[in-house]
Amino acid sequence: MYKLLSHNDLDGVGCGIIAKLAFGESVEVRYNSVSSLNLEVERFLDHKPEDTFLIVTDLSVSEENAIRLDDYYKKGGKVQLIDHHKTALHLNDFEWGHVLVEDADGISTCATSLLYEYLVKNGHLTASDSMAEFVELVRQYDTWDWEKNENFDAQKLNALFYLISFDEFVEKMVERLANSDHFFFDEVEKQILDLEEKKIERYIRRKRRELVQAQVDGYYAGVVYAESYHSELGNELGKDYPHLDYIAILNIGGKRVGFRTIHDHVDVSKIAGTYGGGGHVKASGCTMTNEAYKSFVTDTFPLEPLREDPRKNDYNKKNSPLGTLYENKHDELFYLYPVGKQQWVINKKKTKLPETFSSFQEGENFLKRNHGAWMCKDDKYVRYVMEFVKTK
Repeated sequence: MYKLLSHNDLDGVGCGIIAKLAFGESVEVRYNSVSSLNLEVERFLDHKPEDTFLIVTDLSVSEENAIRLDDYYKKGGKVQLIDHHKTALHLNDFEWGHVLVEDADGISTCATSLLYEYLVKNGHLTASDSMAEFVELVRQYDTWDWEKNENFDAQKLNALFYLISFDEFVEKMVERLANSDHFFFDEVEKQILDLEEKKIERYIRRKRRELVQAQVDGYYAGVVYAESYHSELGNELGKDYPHLDYIAILNIGGKRVGFRTIHDHVDVSKIAGTYGGGGHVKASGCTMTNEAYKSFVTDTFPLEPLREDPRKNDYNKKNSPLGTLYENKHDELFYLYPVGKQQWVINKKKTKLPETFSSFQEGENFLKRNHGAWMCKDDKYVRYVMEFVKTK
């Protein structure tokens, strides 16, 4: 008999699906939040069911449970922990721990891909194209490789996971992977997903108008309240406001904070770690502790939302060789323009500021972070440029 304890997101449930394909009725699967896993492990260790192989995936255990599991393992108990989070690497010190963030080719792993490889390698499962394709979709979504590879089927798989119940999703996937040569979405699922895509677009459009900017522990954070579509929302807001180091997504009802970044210089797992959480380099989270509440709720509540840049400008565009015009709530105008191949400067009220910038993005970051500026619409830009040219 096997007992699988896994996370309750797509990657964790993907592990449950692969386990059911390998073990059928001989596996009991329980899905857990980060906070509930240790209670499940404690229950298992308290009862120590005979002839039961415990597998933990996509989650790490506490230090106390790690010691208890190691004692159980050394006395003949069967345990295997499989994870891919950097914050769990210390569990590789135990014989039963297998934590791998990247494979030998530098490709980011996920728990589903690691469990699939483990089961195939140990003769519990026969590899197939349909399973390999499903596993790769889960991996790409969980590691954000889907966006780099423009693999929108991975995003759709995650959307489907949240649109139907756990049991229905698992049942559908197990049947499909067991009986199909390749992975696919059926016609009903395609229609549902099309409707969901439009719903997500409307949701993100609304949340753009609620985003505030705050400086937290040396980083510039975008803070927004949201209960749904955290991955999609964090990704889109990060692209819309690249001057922000990361996006903090507050779920007050769930008492959770999610962190997302599109930047390589920011590791949000470390940010989450300062509040007792963890996760991936680009996607992490934590419980809403008193410290997190103060940083992201109390201190940011009085702030005004960021203004959006116009989306339909024909003339005032970013990175324009003619320059880009910005304004702020104090009716101040800022003109960011190039004076050389790798040098940009800013005029404020037609007076050149002392700062120089090596790129357009560096200059825009300065304006948005320090002056709360946003791009002007075309009409104001045209008037400004005509007057600027006359006075040069």
